[in-house]
Amino acid sequence: MVLFITTICIFLVIRLLVLFQVQIQFFMMGQDKGFKFNEITLLWKLAKEAEIEEPMQLYVSVPTLNMAISKIVMDSKANGTESLESTQTFINKLYNYRTKIDIDHENKKGLESTKYLEKGQRLRIILKGKGIFVSEILSVGHELIIRLPLQKNIRTLDGDDWVTHDVSVYLWRKGDAGYVFDTRVTNAGVFQGQSVIYLAHTNTLERAQKRKSVRAACQIYAQLYFIDADEPDFEAVEVEAGYKCLLEDISEDGAMVRIGGRGKQNIKIKLQFEIDEKLIIMFGIIRAVEYNQNTNQSRLHFECLHIEKEMKNSILAFIYRDLSDEKKEELTALAEVEEEEQESQKIHDTDYSSLQQNQADANSTEQVGQEGQAPSYDEEIPEENSSIPEE
Repeated sequence: MVLFITTICIFLVIRLLVLFQVQIQFFMMGQDKGFKFNEITLLWKLAKEAEIEEPMQLYVSVPTLNMAISKIVMDSKANGTESLESTQTFINKLYNYRTKIDIDHENKKGLESTKYLEKGQRLRIILKGKGIFVSEILSVGHELIIRLPLQKNIRTLDGDDWVTHDVSVYLWRKGDAGYVFDTRVTNAGVFQGQSVIYLAHTNTLERAQKRKSVRAACQIYAQLYFIDADEPDFEAVEVEAGYKCLLEDISEDGAMVRIGGRGKQNIKIKLQFEIDEKLIIMFGIIRAVEYNQNTNQSRLHFECLHIEKEMKNSILAFIYRDLSDEKKEELTALAEVEEEEQESQKIHDTDYSSLQQNQADANSTEQVGQEGQAPSYDEEIPEENSSIPEE
């Protein structure tokens, strides 16, 4: 009989733990964060009244916490408890905790999980074979609920067409960086009167690489010239031979250059060559050098600081020509994320200048003068065996 009662009690305890697992975790986390039992109870009640799918968001999401603070303030005004010391102490604790979350987010190296994304976040989504789509997050709970993705504001796929497919998601997180993650569409339906699809959460996010990092392998012979002038003539075409070198890969903002001899970094140089019988001139600086003693050759990591628009377009045409459709879609999504970042920065700069216009103008003038100068150099490369032989 005793064994039977014990078994029943264990069963009931396990059943209760399963039924109240989320609530137990919520209260345990609340205690870890320094809240009292009655305060955690109020937060739990708020989470339920606001129909927050993931109550834990109150402890990690600033917008969710803002909503809770706002509701507590409004309710305390309505029921006449606003002036009570206990109410003010609790609200002050919430504000302090909100500040702590902000600081913690700023100190983090990056986004660790899609669970920390917020409602309203714009997304670029690549569905293989179908192209790039645009959407936004409507809710963050057990899954990401996002608006049915569109192409150029047109609905080209129904919700069921997305279900069970793997997708790549690109985004710019305001005040942080660009990210990309892969996930699966788990379901489709209607949320708050809107057609939506559901994305599984993931803890694997990568920083989005900007479009300027895209390079194409090549074997292009070029002429290398040293830049002595502080303000070189960007329109000048060299007629005398320079140091012969070989471009092993190229992008719109740089190249990998192979030369004979030992190279030196922080040297300002000019590269002159042809792509598809079109003249290309790039001005820039050697950022790093890889020297091979056995071959007495160096690979120069060249960063381009100036190139004419028409010449840049010729390089881009060369790079994009042999790319797969899948890679082109990836680059397009990255470019759109970068544009969103730049637009966000413009808005931030405008807001800041409206508050401190005079100081910002002065700082801007000084910064432009500093940033517009390439690093100087005090020795040239290379001293001997300075050319790459024809192969």
